[in-house]
Amino acid sequence: MRSNDLSLVFSALADPTRRAILARLSSGEAPVKDLAEPFSLSGPAVTKHLKVLERAGLISRRRDGQLRPCRLEPHALEPAAEWFEQYRAMWEAQLDRLGEHLKTVAPPHPTKTKATKGERR
Repeated sequence: MRSNDLSLVFSALADPTRRAILARLSSGEAPVKDLAEPFSLSGPAVTKHLKVLERAGLISRRRDGQLRPCRLEPHALEPAAEWFEQYRAMWEAQLDRLGEHLKTVAPPHPTKTKATKGERR
């Protein structure tokens, strides 16, 4: 995926309304009117959100009579997941090194402490 395409995906995912639409579509295809229902948005505003998602390749729409059902295109998220994966691996390695370093500089944790007044052993 080109950098510009990845930017389109991240830009589309940046909006909570669009993420909610994608979450709804994860359970199956839905017509635009059903996708618009939970939001207090105008029809044109919902259509703009759908166009952003479609341009990013995250959804597809087809014509079914007068309906325009939308469908999630999960494969479009794969490049974003791969992009995150390279950073996840880097951060895990960094955290592993930090953990090893802390073991060398931090005092050991006591295994048992003396009971204070009024506590049972």
